[in-house]
Amino acid sequence: MVPARLNGPALSLFRMVIALLFLCHGTASLFGVLGGNQMSGKALPAGQWPGWWAALIQLVCGVLVLVGLVTRPAALLASGSMAYAYFVVHQPHGLLPLRNGGEMAALFCWAFVLIAVLGPGAWALDRMLWRRHVLPAPPHPAHHSA
Repeated sequence: MVPARLNGPALSLFRMVIALLFLCHGTASLFGVLGGNQMSGKALPAGQWPGWWAALIQLVCGVLVLVGLVTRPAALLASGSMAYAYFVVHQPHGLLPLRNGGEMAALFCWAFVLIAVLGPGAWALDRMLWRRHVLPAPPHPAHHSA
């Protein structure tokens, strides 16, 4: 049995790995690096619908989720973009992901749903910033006159 104290760090590592993989897809499609877009091997033309916009979401949400900043909304947007990709791009070619090539879209979609629901884990900028605003200031020393 895994100790409960590992839940936060494990969730953080899961979030970071998923986000890094996601942002690599966006970087590849936007800038033509890391093998480029999966379809062409090159950068997508700026503004092209829906691919360039999906890549922009992958890059921005990938970075935000990776560092744990506005994690839940960014993960929700990332999940929605992958649901769109699955149902618009892949599902018309067959119902099952193994048949239509949509395994990655389905996995990213559900992984980001999990992150949106569970939050960023222990290691996240969200947690550091939230703590800073919520913790009360230390009490001022009382001035005693003798």
